Amino acid sequence: MKLRRTLAGIAAGVIACTAGVTAAPAQAAELGDRSLAAVLTADGNQFDRNWYDYDIVTEAVLAVLAAKPNSPVKLLTDGSVALTAFIPNDRAFQVLVKDLTHRWYGSERKVFSKLVAAVGVDAVESVLLYHVVPGATILAKDALKADGAKLATALPGASITVDVKSKWLKLIVLKDLDPNDANPLVNPWALDLNKGNKQVAHGIVLVLRPLDL
Repeated sequence: MKLRRTLAGIAAGVIACTAGVTAAPAQAAELGDRSLAAVLTADGNQFDRNWYDYDIVTEAVLAVLAAKPNSPVKLLTDGSVALTAFIPNDRAFQVLVKDLTHRWYGSERKVFSKLVAAVGVDAVESVLLYHVVPGATILAKDALKADGAKLATALPGASITVDVKSKWLKLIVLKDLDPNDANPLVNPWALDLNKGNKQVAHGIVLVLRPLDL
């Protein structure tokens, strides 16, 4: 498939920079070291029937690290490294797999297995890296002031663009590299996950796509 062919040759790496929003050094020094991996696995690390939590992205991270222990995805397990992640909920992956396979699957476990079967672990790794902005702890209050900023992601050469629709409603759209599909909305009810630590996350309602699917 196009996703596998295009991403398979992309070497994993980290770009430790952002455009327009960064954490101040003094602030970063005061933040805690709880990792996002610890947060994601805190609920027992299992599939369930709640499509609005983050089981599939958690299993994707674990699958990549099991297959590739030295993957840059490992940064999510090191709470001393500042980063911001945009994490798609389970429904977002269900939509992605529907686009890839043209079938709608009714369980999280099936969605995850079909995703890996369709694109392979290397492509899953690249998609995960595209959701990570290394080098900065970006809180929602900062993102809402960063309309138009381009964020360099942990996928080499791939950025996302911040499009603030409403500061008052805390509505932020992230523009990815797929011009034909809907861009993810940052969930205003899932902001600043793991706040107070160097690694923070914001929930999003679709999967960021690093290429035109």
